[in-house]
Amino acid sequence: MKRIIIMLLIACSAITTASADPSAAPQKKPESVIATLNAIIYKFGQNEGQVYSVNRNPNTGIIESSTKIVPFRCLAISDQNDFSERNIALSNDQVMSAVPRNFQKDEPLSYQILHIQPNSKEYFSLKVITNNGLDNKTLRLRSSYDQEMWLMCCKNPENPQLRDAYAIVWALSADKRYIEGHVYMITSLRPDMYEKATESKMFKIVGRVDENIKDSLYNIYIAESREALYNLEDHEYVACVPVINKRFEWQTELTKPCVGRLRCIFPDGSLCSAWIDLDFVPGETYNITVHNGYYDEDKDYERRVGRQSGKSLIEPRAAKVVEDTVPVYYQAHPVRDEFDVWRQSLNEQQEMQFQMKAERLQMSVKKLGGRYEFIKMLLNGSNSDHQINETFEEILKLNQEIEAKWQDFFKFFEAKNMPKLAYPKVYKEIIEIYSTQLHSFDVYYQQRGSMSKIARKVNAYIIQQNEKYMDELEKSME
Repeated sequence: MKRIIIMLLIACSAITTASADPSAAPQKKPESVIATLNAIIYKFGQNEGQVYSVNRNPNTGIIESSTKIVPFRCLAISDQNDFSERNIALSNDQVMSAVPRNFQKDEPLSYQILHIQPNSKEYFSLKVITNNGLDNKTLRLRSSYDQEMWLMCCKNPENPQLRDAYAIVWALSADKRYIEGHVYMITSLRPDMYEKATESKMFKIVGRVDENIKDSLYNIYIAESREALYNLEDHEYVACVPVINKRFEWQTELTKPCVGRLRCIFPDGSLCSAWIDLDFVPGETYNITVHNGYYDEDKDYERRVGRQSGKSLIEPRAAKVVEDTVPVYYQAHPVRDEFDVWRQSLNEQQEMQFQMKAERLQMSVKKLGGRYEFIKMLLNGSNSDHQINETFEEILKLNQEIEAKWQDFFKFFEAKNMPKLAYPKVYKEIIEIYSTQLHSFDVYYQQRGSMSKIARKVNAYIIQQNEKYMDELEKSME
């Protein structure tokens, strides 16, 4: 009997100690935040545009990841004297005003909380990692300056390897009458448990180029040794990276140090006779700025990768480069222009068809430029919101019209057997149209400080199209 009492006392002591240890306390869900977000979904959620998915372990039935994204729309202004449809906004005020209160209330249950006010220049993307870190994607939550965002990340109560993310992002509509946004409830692997291992294996190249060579491309080559690198043929590159807005970036995951080469392709399609060889080291980033006849690189890079300590795989450095004293850009061996060669093969009737399509397309592009100039004039003058929004509507229609004309052109190219090597020239011209528009949007925001709903819609369309044709360009260079 005495022994039983002693064992009970020990058990009670252990329970008391465990309760006193915060790390032993079970993770609680942020119930107030969850209830608020569910109330917004229930009252104002939109069916169109919803995303819902659940992935379970087939052996255990345990959830490994889930995604719930719901767009919502509600009235932003309440009027107690109005008992028509707008009076429902009274409940809107109660629900929406509960967002900051309940996010702050449940803050002790989270390991990350973030609030971004409208007009902040900080965007935000959420990393979603699944399949033991093998499958990653990024959800862009806050993508506009006029949006407000609340985000909370918590450890999942059932599985500490998972992260529960709760977020809401919204903005006022153009007429200020509505609140429009999205609710996010995301469960995935905790990024902090997988990112360090992944990041340590990534090698990255970040480049900038001068204005007069902004239309160039860059081939990337990789080999295990300097000798193997110099045995590679010109066409044996692993990636062809386009320059967009005078910048190019490329990264790859490495398991060990190796050697690589960076070589330029000029706007006319010719391959540069000079190149840069360097060590590709996991976890490192190589920065380079290419000028007219020379380049600037990360001065500390050689020391970091071990070139000075004798660990470099590329030494003795035999990279073929042009010295700073050369007044002109690298001299490249001429390569025939596949597009021009194909076009010269067209008969008289086909050439006439080509010219008519090109002229129609050019007229639409010219009209598009005029619409942006009109917005610029409005911003410098009366700054009429109504006229600006109407012009953005026209810009969207013109972009859709131009896309249709390009698709008609592609049918013509295919019917007339244009070779694959001729397509990069076409894709670069399309990308230039979208890059010019993205620059106009930068100028527009700098003057305005925010974007209307239609402006955000046009901007999103242009970004989507630009990325689409960048992918096509990369595939056409393979």
